[in-house]
Amino acid sequence: MNFSLRRISGFPRDGVGVICCWLSIIIALSGLCMIIFTTINKGLPDFTINFLVDDPSDAGRSGGIGPIIVSTIIILFISLIVAVPMGISTALLLSEAQNRFPFLVRIISISLDILAGVPSIVFGLFGSIFFAQYMGMGVSLYSGGFTLAFMILPYFIRIVEQGLAAIPNEVRLGIACLTLSRTIAVFGILLPMIVPSIILGIVLSLARAASETAALLFTSGYIDRMPSSLSDSGRTLSVHIYDLAMNVAGGDSASYRSALVLLAFLFFIFQVSHFLSRWYSSKFTGGNSGNFMAYG
Repeated sequence: MNFSLRRISGFPRDGVGVICCWLSIIIALSGLCMIIFTTINKGLPDFTINFLVDDPSDAGRSGGIGPIIVSTIIILFISLIVAVPMGISTALLLSEAQNRFPFLVRIISISLDILAGVPSIVFGLFGSIFFAQYMGMGVSLYSGGFTLAFMILPYFIRIVEQGLAAIPNEVRLGIACLTLSRTIAVFGILLPMIVPSIILGIVLSLARAASETAALLFTSGYIDRMPSSLSDSGRTLSVHIYDLAMNVAGGDSASYRSALVLLAFLFFIFQVSHFLSRWYSSKFTGGNSGNFMAYG
């Protein structure tokens, strides 16, 4: 019996696939819209500007999240300072040295895939043992930032690596014909071409790090006061939301307001990265960077 997809569905042969794709998109967007709507609906009515600058009081039920925001920004900054140079260097090695050191590149690639799948609680235990105890940093902003750096490294490296892989081979052939040194080729040609990919990697890494909770419980701690140094303990927004929602009776209102701030922060960095990427592409590449930057 020979039944065609056209007769069964009444649509063209690819109609069922198209409908399934659109249904998947609608379901995914519906979940996102429900999360955003719920957070805004429950967090916005009681939200005030003072909430952003005041110190928390009554276990976070009242007051604000000023010290929480400061601790979050410091930890994210530390993680980027560590992860970005290491990530770019590793991505360059994976992209440009795969023909010279294939075994080493393969080992690093497998290690990155494994690291990307490691649960965040394992990173937290590692950071607690290695950074807090063995390195003597204690439960501090340092420990939290370094732990997050190791967590976001696999994602950042893969994005930058894909940007390098998308550069046309003609560019590398031109570099070889001009007999340019590796330093000039990397810093003068290759890295400027993948700036949008680097920006995207930073943004996605920030989003990943800003929403992390489990790893920071063991490394940066719970303290909700204003940190006086990088060696002090500090509570991030995600940890603050978790604590209010799970451990503090009557903390739901403050947790939703804190979640609203976190969503607004993520939206802000995405918009800034989009603007910087478009500005760089139009100013330095004539708007044609998308031809060779798969992730930019």
